[in-house]
Amino acid sequence: MAETVPMLELTVDEHDVIRGAEEVLKAIRPHWRCDSIRFKLFTDGITNKLVGCFNQNNNRSDGEGDFDADASSAGEVVLVRVYGNKTDLLIDRKKETENIQLLHRYGYAPSLYATFRNGLAYEYVPGVTLTPESCREERVWRLVAKRMAQMHKVEQPGSSKQPMLREKLNQFLKLVPQIFSDPVKHTRISKIFPNVTELRRDFDELYGKLSQLASPVVFCHNDLLLGNVIYNAERDRVTFIDYEYAAYNHQAFDIGNHFTEFAGIDEIDYNRYPGKEFQLRWLKVYLDEFTGSRGTDSDVERLYVQVNQFALASHFLWTIWALIQAEHSTIAFDFIQFAENRYREYLRRRAEFLALTYQN
Repeated sequence: MAETVPMLELTVDEHDVIRGAEEVLKAIRPHWRCDSIRFKLFTDGITNKLVGCFNQNNNRSDGEGDFDADASSAGEVVLVRVYGNKTDLLIDRKKETENIQLLHRYGYAPSLYATFRNGLAYEYVPGVTLTPESCREERVWRLVAKRMAQMHKVEQPGSSKQPMLREKLNQFLKLVPQIFSDPVKHTRISKIFPNVTELRRDFDELYGKLSQLASPVVFCHNDLLLGNVIYNAERDRVTFIDYEYAAYNHQAFDIGNHFTEFAGIDEIDYNRYPGKEFQLRWLKVYLDEFTGSRGTDSDVERLYVQVNQFALASHFLWTIWALIQAEHSTIAFDFIQFAENRYREYLRRRAEFLALTYQN
């Protein structure tokens, strides 16, 4: 039975999230003194807005760097996440809450303190988010590979073990407007992307090929970009955050999606996509943890082919996601350029990755 989490009857103004965070704290941390709280607005995300609420406990604090300290020594920190405009069209918020609680019971996710109409409050995880450099460091990627394998063994009672990929992609395609409300955006998009009918036909063809790979269906994060991995060097551990899209899905999608994110977000460079040698080492560590035994070379090669072919589906999914965000998001981010980057990489790699084979 999931622990009951308070549901606060309040809506936070996404243009005044600090004031909104104050209202959340009054409800869930009434003993915190207003004059002892420091707020920090994090700017890493491109979907939601995130505020760190730091209880200084009357201790002097001189800068934002306190949020990078261990929360146990610096005082309690609560994170307040405010959902982006219209993201409820994309995400099942009830399911997200259940995901966080489920994974917290396994020790894989932070504690959830409360939800409100357009967001939630949860435990701060001390550490730093990964970068295109740190995700390649051996002590880090090994932890990520093992944690992903552990998460993939999670069982979600009562859930259909149908992979979410096709259903989610179809849901997204229905949300792409035929005509974007901003004429300038509409002109830009029309010059780059096929219409929705053609995009749907393309994905159906791709998914038909991917379905033949028989990638196992496991409980996946489905959005393991570098900013969703927290690395704590002192504790030698990684924690995954933001379970908006977590659901049963193809194992190879989750891994391939993570590899595509090595390119970064702010300055995307797909030359950072990991090569075969790195992938084989990563996948060997993953398989050893996932199976509980030493994976054979043929097992690793098979997974390598599956992962790279499902990476194409990752590019496709987030291309469509970004087109929806271009219509609705109020966050200052060039979603059209992001969509173009992912779509062009999908086209560039499609023939190469689909030509990969392995020996049974």
